[in-house]
Amino acid sequence: MRRLLAPLLALTLTLTGAAAAAAAPAGTDSAAPAGAGTRTGADRALAGYARDTWRSMVAMTDPRTGLVADNITGDLAATGRSGYTSPTNIGGYLWSAVVARDLGIISRTEARNRIARTLDTLAGLQHHTASGMYYNWYDPRDGSVVTVWPDDGSPVYPFMSSVDNGWLAAGLNVVKGAVPELRGRADAILRTMDFGFFYNPEASTPSGASGLIAGGFWDAEPPGCSQPRDGVWFTCNHYDITVTEPRMATYLGIAMGQIPPEAYYHTMRTLPASCDWSWQEMQPVGFDATYQGVPVYEGAYRYRGIQFVPSWGGDMFEALMPDLFVPEARWAPNSWGRNHPATVAGQIEHGMTDAGYGYWGFSPASDPAGGYRAWGVDAMGMDTDGYPSDVEGSTYDAGFGDCRPAGPDPEYGDGVVTPHASFLALPYAKGPVVDNLARLRADFDAYGPGGFYDAVAVGSGTVARRYLSLDQAMTMAALGNALGRDLVRRAFVSPQFERRIRPLIAQEAFNVPADQRLPQLGH
Repeated sequence: MRRLLAPLLALTLTLTGAAAAAAAPAGTDSAAPAGAGTRTGADRALAGYARDTWRSMVAMTDPRTGLVADNITGDLAATGRSGYTSPTNIGGYLWSAVVARDLGIISRTEARNRIARTLDTLAGLQHHTASGMYYNWYDPRDGSVVTVWPDDGSPVYPFMSSVDNGWLAAGLNVVKGAVPELRGRADAILRTMDFGFFYNPEASTPSGASGLIAGGFWDAEPPGCSQPRDGVWFTCNHYDITVTEPRMATYLGIAMGQIPPEAYYHTMRTLPASCDWSWQEMQPVGFDATYQGVPVYEGAYRYRGIQFVPSWGGDMFEALMPDLFVPEARWAPNSWGRNHPATVAGQIEHGMTDAGYGYWGFSPASDPAGGYRAWGVDAMGMDTDGYPSDVEGSTYDAGFGDCRPAGPDPEYGDGVVTPHASFLALPYAKGPVVDNLARLRADFDAYGPGGFYDAVAVGSGTVARRYLSLDQAMTMAALGNALGRDLVRRAFVSPQFERRIRPLIAQEAFNVPADQRLPQLGH
């Protein structure tokens, strides 16, 4: 998570290929990917986006350390690199290099050399030895821990994030599964990472379940709220929502035998439907169920005729980033297999019809006016204030039954569309994705030497002309899966991971109708 989003807070199907780990395909050092010569027009456009997006990753990376910067200016000048990087960014660079190799953008030798350089640096970075976890911010020029923020000189209290370390581990697992000659080096780092260190068996949710992962910890007492435990100071918050990106850390901890399997069911699909919880976005509809001996309220929201399990902020990142690695929709057809398409449909419905922007795709990214901001579809998130889809911060209030009256209809203004959100939707709405991206490129100055700029205010035409490595890495992973037969998922998933996670999540049925019509998806 990025600094400007307050990392202590939760932003908190067509699947192909085998689920087992797979090595990179055989071939010559610079061979084009299989099937490249027979791609459709849509796939050729996607391949072009991948090539240009990779160019931005190269530009962000320090050639001496192999560490990718958090962001870079739109001209891709080395002087425009940020002076900080994170475990998430490092993991994203690792999986992006595998995608670039397998799509024929770079040679196998270049990919191997790039990944090896990053692994060499990573192995020597200062980190928390007892847990194997990495600090949230490093200087990409020399790998030192950031203690003074480069942009404004403010103090930084080094922190180990459960979310960020989860994405680093995801990247290491992709390398382990896709680059046989570097498997041992990636695994040597992974074996030291203990996600159980974040797990607090005493932390409980309003539904009464106990056992959650914390936001992270400091290894020295910080200012503000913290909880001393196990020789460190943990955040006072824990992640208790299901449809958020911290589930990757939970998946990894369960697969590695560090977190009990039932922890997957400790998080809430929605908050309870009683008036005690009427501060949430809307009153959920649902039923009670039990999995792994854990009572679960299968709550869901409804927005413009679409029923879905909400994320915290109503954005694509929380809902769909873990799906880049874990084939959730195929492994859990009655839960994620219903919810992911519904989430995408809701985003399309919002942008194209409800708000009337003419474009869609909303997720935390750059603010075209400067800085960073959490964008989303307010109606699709549990947070009562929500993540807005426009510069003006318009809010949606459906009310809460008899407990809270509905607010006035929102008047949407200058909508902010984030291209990486469209790429995340590729498995569920390829046609609308390709069309949305093509129109963004044609109608705005939204495309540069490193692919799509980070965000576009589609009313005013203001563009955030910079690249963020996380958003570019999500784009690379999505394109790798779309063009390379789920290459990221195949590399990430090991037999042990599938054995421990697939039957666990397959049990559940979300309160999302199996026969729900979603014409927004184009099928």
